[in-house]
Amino acid sequence: MRSGFVAIVGKPNAGKSTIINAILEAKLSIVTEKAQTTRNSIKGIYNEDGYQIIFVDTPGIHKPNHQLGKTMNKEALSSTKGVDAIVLVVDASKKFDDGDRFIEKNIAKDAKLFIVINKIDLVTLPQAQEIKKIYQEEYKDAEIIEMSAIQNFGIDILIEKIKKVIPEGPKYFDDDVFTDKDSSFFVSEVIREKLLKLLKDEVPHDLAVRVDNIKHKSEAVYIRVTIIVSKDSHKGIVIGKGGKRIKTIGTMARKDLEEYFNKRIFLETFVSVKEDWLNNPQILKELGYNK
Repeated sequence: MRSGFVAIVGKPNAGKSTIINAILEAKLSIVTEKAQTTRNSIKGIYNEDGYQIIFVDTPGIHKPNHQLGKTMNKEALSSTKGVDAIVLVVDASKKFDDGDRFIEKNIAKDAKLFIVINKIDLVTLPQAQEIKKIYQEEYKDAEIIEMSAIQNFGIDILIEKIKKVIPEGPKYFDDDVFTDKDSSFFVSEVIREKLLKLLKDEVPHDLAVRVDNIKHKSEAVYIRVTIIVSKDSHKGIVIGKGGKRIKTIGTMARKDLEEYFNKRIFLETFVSVKEDWLNNPQILKELGYNK
């Protein structure tokens, strides 16, 4: 039996969550076009005959503007310590910059490093070769893989290369366990995903979703959540005129939740203003961001 841990890291919106979802052939992490969609490290368990690989999807590493951003960076970088391999995901359409240099300086150096040049479908062949050359020079011991995760190109190659560096070890999770996160986490992420997709750019980074209650009954699951925003004006935007937007969010979320729970969903959604919650250690801890 071979088992081990693999951290998936990179800048925001590089495609980390798309890659881990493709590896697991299931939706573990929410995916949107907005940066910093992933806020927590999420473990996804990949099982194959003789192998159990625990992939850790991490928040995008970025220049933080608040305490939550600092916490996300710390969590992402700490996830690279003590693992068997690191997958650094790079957006092929972006130039190497100070943010990439920061990652190079701060990720752990004691694990096998795979660099995934993702989104190669968005660039020309010369552009792909140029970014690949830069990373070959910056990371001389790394193995580089070209990928288009959204098209499922390169996923199998990455898995096979990772399997070669996974050591012998115990089975950490039962075969039917998909992730280390519970249903409350999934509920909050599904709703946050819909918020990210529907709201203006300035609002999503200032909101969070708290699951207040989940009641399982034979015929349905009853869920109550609170959407937390930092400004009164954002509360109005989330609710929408006549409550139209929050109803749309609930309708979209229920579809995913019914598939997850395999039951009818009754969802109550409230909006609460917590000024400057992104810099409040107590609120961050209550929301699971500051452990």
